[in-house]
Amino acid sequence: MLVRGRLALSHYQSSDDGLHNAGSALKTLNIREIINQFSEIGFSEYEAKSYLALVQKNPSTAYEIGKDSGVPSSKIYEVLNKLKEKGLIVTVDEEDGRAKRYIPQHPDEFLSQYQNGVQKTLQSLRGILSGLNGNKEASYVWNIMEHDRLVEKAFQIIESAKKVILLSLWDEELALLEGPLRAAEQRGVQIALVHFGPPKIRVGQVYYHPIEDTLYAEKQGRALVIVVDSQEVLMGNISREGKTEGAWSRNRGFTMIAEDYVKHDIYIAKIISRFEKELIRRFGEKYVKLRDVLHDEVIS
Repeated sequence: MLVRGRLALSHYQSSDDGLHNAGSALKTLNIREIINQFSEIGFSEYEAKSYLALVQKNPSTAYEIGKDSGVPSSKIYEVLNKLKEKGLIVTVDEEDGRAKRYIPQHPDEFLSQYQNGVQKTLQSLRGILSGLNGNKEASYVWNIMEHDRLVEKAFQIIESAKKVILLSLWDEELALLEGPLRAAEQRGVQIALVHFGPPKIRVGQVYYHPIEDTLYAEKQGRALVIVVDSQEVLMGNISREGKTEGAWSRNRGFTMIAEDYVKHDIYIAKIISRFEKELIRRFGEKYVKLRDVLHDEVIS
C-alpha cells in the first residue's frame, strides 16, 4: 500500500524470496562490469552500488545501504533521493518509530520498464530522423574494423530484411547468425546461402562451396557477404589471425556488385553439384584451370 510515495511495511511482502539471497550469486560476478553496465543506461556509480546493495538486502536504512554499498554517508541520502525520483526504490513506513527504511523495485520490473521506455524513445527518434532525412539514399561506405561490430551489423540488416537475403559465409559466422536468419525465414523472407565447406546448419536454400580449404589458404582467412533486399550490403574479411576488415553500404553500385558476386557463386555451385566429374576431368582437381582467369585452357 503506497502512502504519499511510501509503502506501509506491514503490507509489504517480497514477491521473490531469492531477492534476499542475491548476495552469494552477486559475489561470483564482476561487480565493476555490472556498475559499468548501469552507467551505460544513465546511472552513476553510487546509484548503481546503492541499488545493488538494496536488492541484496532489504528493507534497509540509509545507514545500512551506505555501509553495504560503500557510498559515503555524506552522499547516501542524495543518491537515494535520485533513485526514488527514478522510481527504483520506495520508502516504507515503520510502525514502531524506527529509522526510515527502503525497498527496491524488483529487478525484472525495473528492466522491463527501462526497456519499454527506451523502445518508445527510439521509435519516436526513428520517425523524427526519417522525416529529416527525407528520401535521400545513403551512398557512403561505412568501414567496420571489429568482428563484434561486423556481427552486430549483420544482425541489424538481417532483422530489417523484408523479401530476400543473399549470403556467402563460413561456419563461424553462420553459427552466430543462425537465430536472426531463422527469425527472418519465419517472417517469410527468402534466403539463399553459399556456405564454404559442408554446412552444419541449414537455413533457407543452402549451396555448398566445395573448395573451402584452397580458398582459405589463398585468402588467408574467411569472408562474409550479406545482401538484403538488393538495397544494402555488408562485406567483411576475417583473417586467420582474427583481424577484421569490413564495410557496410546502401550504395547502389556497391550493392549490385556484391549481389552479383553471391549469385555467380550460386550459379557455380549448381553447375558443380550436377557436373562435378566432368568439370574435374576437364579442369583438374580443385578446378585449377577453371579458376585460372588469365588463361582459357582445359586438360587435353
